[in-house]
Amino acid sequence: MTDTATELSPAEEAAFRAHCRAFLDEYATGVGAGRAGSAEDRGAGLLTTAKAFQGALAEAGLAGLVYPKEYGGAGLSRAHDRIWREEYRNYPDMTSELTISHGMCLPVLNDFGTHEQKQQFLADNIAARTVWCQMFSEPGAGSDVASLQTKAELDGDEWVINGQKVWTTLAHLSDYGVLIARTNPEVPKHAGISMFIVDMRAPGVEIRPIHQIDGGKHFNEVFFSDLRIPKSWLLGELNNGWNQATAMLMYERVAIGTGSSSGVSHPNADRMINDAVKLGKITDPVLRQDLMRLYSEETTKSLVAMRTRAELKAGKAPGPGGSLGKLHGAKIARMMRSITSDVHGADVIAYEADDKTALLARSILTSFSAHIAGGTDEIQKNIIGDRVLGLPRDIAVDTKVAFKELKVGTQRTD
Repeated sequence: MTDTATELSPAEEAAFRAHCRAFLDEYATGVGAGRAGSAEDRGAGLLTTAKAFQGALAEAGLAGLVYPKEYGGAGLSRAHDRIWREEYRNYPDMTSELTISHGMCLPVLNDFGTHEQKQQFLADNIAARTVWCQMFSEPGAGSDVASLQTKAELDGDEWVINGQKVWTTLAHLSDYGVLIARTNPEVPKHAGISMFIVDMRAPGVEIRPIHQIDGGKHFNEVFFSDLRIPKSWLLGELNNGWNQATAMLMYERVAIGTGSSSGVSHPNADRMINDAVKLGKITDPVLRQDLMRLYSEETTKSLVAMRTRAELKAGKAPGPGGSLGKLHGAKIARMMRSITSDVHGADVIAYEADDKTALLARSILTSFSAHIAGGTDEIQKNIIGDRVLGLPRDIAVDTKVAFKELKVGTQRTD
């Protein structure tokens, strides 16, 4: 990424801010049309909208602001990125479905990819000509991802991958994925993992969408049967995949916890307050108290995000503090379930298919995933306790045991 110390003159800042506003006025018009197909596939329409917006962003020289020009970025500074986020917060978020592709896969490719990998993949990722997914969790390796059993074996100039992943967001709409797999079962579980680039359309990849409670399909099961990828698609160091996966998870929590805008914002509280006023419920003292709690929680989350962004601007890699923003987001989701129901009442249960309350109802059902995606609330609390507060770690009995000796997944015996 580009120099983090660059500052702009007042004239330069004003000119860039005006450029951002002009672009946003024209293109950040909301994702209403993209939601049309959400009843069946809530990602497809939104992703189409996001890709169109991102393509226009690239044409305007505003995509991948801090990534080098040689890899398709804008080659600008963190100061430019800050200004963009400050302006973007005043407009509808057009790229929520690119959170994984841009917030997680892109920085990991940039951090660990070879020059050749960056030349091949970064520009298309930045412009959203390709979309990426993350493949970590497995049926027997969720919160304990290091117990994964998907394996990659080197065969000449190719890696052969066999196994299964689950809960892979947007796998059915993605072009490529970042995968972690077991490459050495002879060592403890954290030491024998490597990271790879995978073509999601290649022979040997089967994607099965998971039909969800909200009526859509956003997550997937992914099966690998003798999938062959080039030897050069090893991402980073062989058998150092756990450390790289940890870095990716930090980026994930930053992406989820800070969003794509900057500054203090409280969009959910603002929306619910507005709805309560329109529906004549704003005088209810209990609801007012709940709305104030939501407003305070969103403000706190924004302040945590601002601190995280400041650390990134200073050149620091994402740390365990990103779990704070992620945990705040899950708490806000829980609060929104109750407040949305209190404000809109039975309308979020008995609604017309194309009614506004249909979106609210789906958002209530979908919100439960906030407590799981990116690491459960319990995992976030463990990380905060251990790595932020310095509390004693949980007892682990398998840190020196070869993975092949562990009774995990299908290795379990009676």
